Amino acid sequence: MMKFRFRRQGNDPHREKIKQDLFAFSKTVEHGFPNQPSALAYDPKLQLMAIGTKSGAIKIYGAPGVEMTGLHKDTAAVTQIHFLYGQGRILSLLDDNTIHLWEIVQRENRSHLVEVHSFNLPGRPGIESTSATRVTVMLLKLSCDLLALGTEGGGVHFLELPTLTLLNKSLFQDEIMQSVPEEYKCGKSLGPVESLQEHPQDSDKILIGYSRGLVVLWDLNSRHVVNLILGKQQLESLVWERSGNSFVSSHSDGGYMVWAVSSSNPCTHDPISSTVPYGPFPCKAVNKILWRTTESGAPLVLFSGGMPRASYGDRHCLTILQDSSHVTLDFTSRVIDFFTIHCTDKDKEFDDPSALVVLLEEELVVIDLQMAGWPTVPAPYLAPLHSSAITCSCHISNVPPKLWERVISAGQQQCPLFFSSQKELLLTGHEDGTVRFWDASGVSLKPLYKLSTANIFQTDCDHNDSLTQAGEEEWPPFRKVGCFDPYSDDPRLGIQKISVCKYSGKLVVAGTAGQVIVMVLSDEKSDHMIDVATVDLLQDREGFTWKGHDRLPPKSGSVVFAPGFQPVVLVQCMPPAAVTAVTLHAEWNLIAFGTSHGFGLFDYHRRSPVLARCTLHPNDSLAMEGPLSRVKSLKKSLRQSFRRIRKSRVSGKKRAVVYSPTNKVQEANAQLAEHDAEVTPVQRRIEPRSADDSLSGVVRCLCFADTFLRDGTHHGPTMWAGTNSGSVYAYALDVPSQEKFSEQSVEALLGKEIQLMHRAPVVSIAVLDGRGNPLPEPYEVSRDLAKAADMQGSHSVLIASEEQFKVFMLPKVSAKTKFKLTAHEGCRVRKVALSNFTSVSSEEYSENALVCLTNLGDIHMFSVPALRPQVRYDCIRKEDISGIASCVFTKTGQGFYLISPSEYERFSLSARVITEPLCRVDVERPHDLSAHSALSSPVLDSPNSSADITLDTTGELTVEDVKDFLMCALFTDLFWSITVDPIKSEIIPDSCVCAYVFFLFFN
Repeated sequence: MMKFRFRRQGNDPHREKIKQDLFAFSKTVEHGFPNQPSALAYDPKLQLMAIGTKSGAIKIYGAPGVEMTGLHKDTAAVTQIHFLYGQGRILSLLDDNTIHLWEIVQRENRSHLVEVHSFNLPGRPGIESTSATRVTVMLLKLSCDLLALGTEGGGVHFLELPTLTLLNKSLFQDEIMQSVPEEYKCGKSLGPVESLQEHPQDSDKILIGYSRGLVVLWDLNSRHVVNLILGKQQLESLVWERSGNSFVSSHSDGGYMVWAVSSSNPCTHDPISSTVPYGPFPCKAVNKILWRTTESGAPLVLFSGGMPRASYGDRHCLTILQDSSHVTLDFTSRVIDFFTIHCTDKDKEFDDPSALVVLLEEELVVIDLQMAGWPTVPAPYLAPLHSSAITCSCHISNVPPKLWERVISAGQQQCPLFFSSQKELLLTGHEDGTVRFWDASGVSLKPLYKLSTANIFQTDCDHNDSLTQAGEEEWPPFRKVGCFDPYSDDPRLGIQKISVCKYSGKLVVAGTAGQVIVMVLSDEKSDHMIDVATVDLLQDREGFTWKGHDRLPPKSGSVVFAPGFQPVVLVQCMPPAAVTAVTLHAEWNLIAFGTSHGFGLFDYHRRSPVLARCTLHPNDSLAMEGPLSRVKSLKKSLRQSFRRIRKSRVSGKKRAVVYSPTNKVQEANAQLAEHDAEVTPVQRRIEPRSADDSLSGVVRCLCFADTFLRDGTHHGPTMWAGTNSGSVYAYALDVPSQEKFSEQSVEALLGKEIQLMHRAPVVSIAVLDGRGNPLPEPYEVSRDLAKAADMQGSHSVLIASEEQFKVFMLPKVSAKTKFKLTAHEGCRVRKVALSNFTSVSSEEYSENALVCLTNLGDIHMFSVPALRPQVRYDCIRKEDISGIASCVFTKTGQGFYLISPSEYERFSLSARVITEPLCRVDVERPHDLSAHSALSSPVLDSPNSSADITLDTTGELTVEDVKDFLMCALFTDLFWSITVDPIKSEIIPDSCVCAYVFFLFFN
């Protein structure tokens, strides 16, 4: 018998062009609060804030939408960052003791953060060890031409800016010790340099604070000690008073001291005043202190730490003092750094601070210092996504204006909002039972509205609130600040699934204890009782005993609800297992929900259950334990796994062949193995899953569809459910018309039941119309917002399992086409969505595509309904299991996934729809290093603001460009640092520079 192999046809150039216009992968922006922040800086002139992280990232933020990110080459923590005021430059110190200079440069009409220089402080050979030259503190002079570095060994070194050139004017301890009285020396070193501060009125003088307590006012020009402050308490930080006549020091004993600086008294032993605010018992160190003068009279004192060690040593606090006003801001995470926004004009007499910005380990808090009581200011962005751990998310594209305005209105009553005119929402469910609404229309993810479900149930929340209020009357005067709260009152409150109808304003949230809450958006405050309905998913099956957590008891009386989403009915699944799937059809007044025991259908208009189906297998013991008691079964599961392995080894002996689907699969695999060399592409063998596997009854997906199920001529409402064991249930629904909702009840009849051969879990189900398009959402057609589905051609259902995609024709449920992803690619499906992609060349052309994320973190895209592979992209690291599990796709070809507990990475799969920072920060700087560094490359892609270098049409350097550059460089010390041959794009040796300049000017 002859065997033929058919070669694959080559790629169609026309189709390849269409794919390029439709699909393009890019990671666009990171939403949320930076993970593990470690440093903070602020530029009052450009009004930019920078945050450094432990992973080596620097993130710059301005007005909403102004964001830039730079990443150091080495993954080292950023310990300090400083802006060169008004220059668009930033200095960073890493924990590997390297210093880096960054610049904001313009490329392709947008700003980027680019590293232009780095420096590592060398030690004195044979004198200083590596630890002695470790930088402890940096001082950037206001003139931005000099950088002072304090070290572990007590030395102070100076770098010229912006070249980061080490100057030969270092100051060492032995030079300082010559001016110190003998009785103060005591044979001890001064310790590391803890603080460096420039004199506010005389830039030639700097204040140097040593760990042992000595503070020196040093004159940079004359290189001599102007003042000695002989402190005896271990020093933590220093800050000048605006006039320069005094300064404040904070110490390790929880106190601070005010010192006078006078030329008439060059050596000071005693401070003007010494205060331990939370004494007399031992206190923790005051890590940082700020002293701000005010026109009203009394100065404003702000410091972190200083809490009584025994009583409140574990608190993360920042204190604000002014006259008799005293507030202790109590945070739930560690204080990293803080600064005030105040007057920096030297001609002004007072600081007059307007706001305090505090960077915490898990959030950013802003305090209004001008209003009475110093209230917090809601941030327009950088809100902590993980204020309670994120448990699920849901994206809504093209939000109708009416829904948008009502959500905004409800959010405005919680706190003032900043919002855009675009309409895109991201909903996140949290461990504490809240659902947060975010404006995902642009680069900044802005908080809009917070919905809490805890007030529906009887929990310990009220008791905890009363305890907190009682504690506020005690000393210190604590005030809880910030919204980061990692502790949940009850883990059963956690939100597991969310479903929204954006046209009717209805929302369904489902939780960990089997609670399914139907909510409706209301503009008015409401006070009503909550209707409760119970649905038994076990259907009186014998032999099953629920060993998990109890249900959440609902409140029995009337409950007050603020404007916003308010509950209509609470549906309680029994047993109270976590809800694994939920869907809503607002036009039919129906919700469907599933757990590890089965699925149910509920009519929320009549408050009555329609259907309950148990999907448990007799061996589904794990499903009866619940997620909160799974730890108890760990040993049992491991024991069962080892037994299976042992059993599989023993069963290697030949047995009598029994006809079964499993043996058919094995037979097919055997044939496949024989012809592996001839099959293109290579297919991997797939082992069938046993129906006895635990948790096989988990409901993975649900959907509603108006399609053909009973016959090919009459379409109607249907509901589809897919399980972990590869089972698909399709029900025909008899839904009364709108006028008869109150008179007739909904009925459900099982129409089809499909069992996938390999019993792979069903991840998604979608019904396609006669043209192969997804069906429109509820109300879209009736409100003329979308074209009606094609009811003339044959409908089909697309079933995505973990191993393959398969399209079945309806109503016969006959297989039409399939793609075996696991067999071809060796991966498993984790997330699936149908997205619409519009061509970048023409708005008139678009295609629907099946988007799939696998357990390897790559994204595959397929045509619909033909299931032809289109493109594949690497998106998430395969080791990042939480990132893969958290991924959510949008209907316009974008996606989000968690890169840390507090940050979403946003990516785009569309060549047209891309949300990325397109900001531009225009700065003028005396020495533009980014242009010089760019000149060493053949193509210069960013204009220089100082030398005014431009590009010709080819994007290459011209002779005129270099002439302009050299004319500017002639008057700077950078002239000798670099010169470029404009013809060959090569660097010219320094010895030839002068001759080359004359050659350019005379030719």
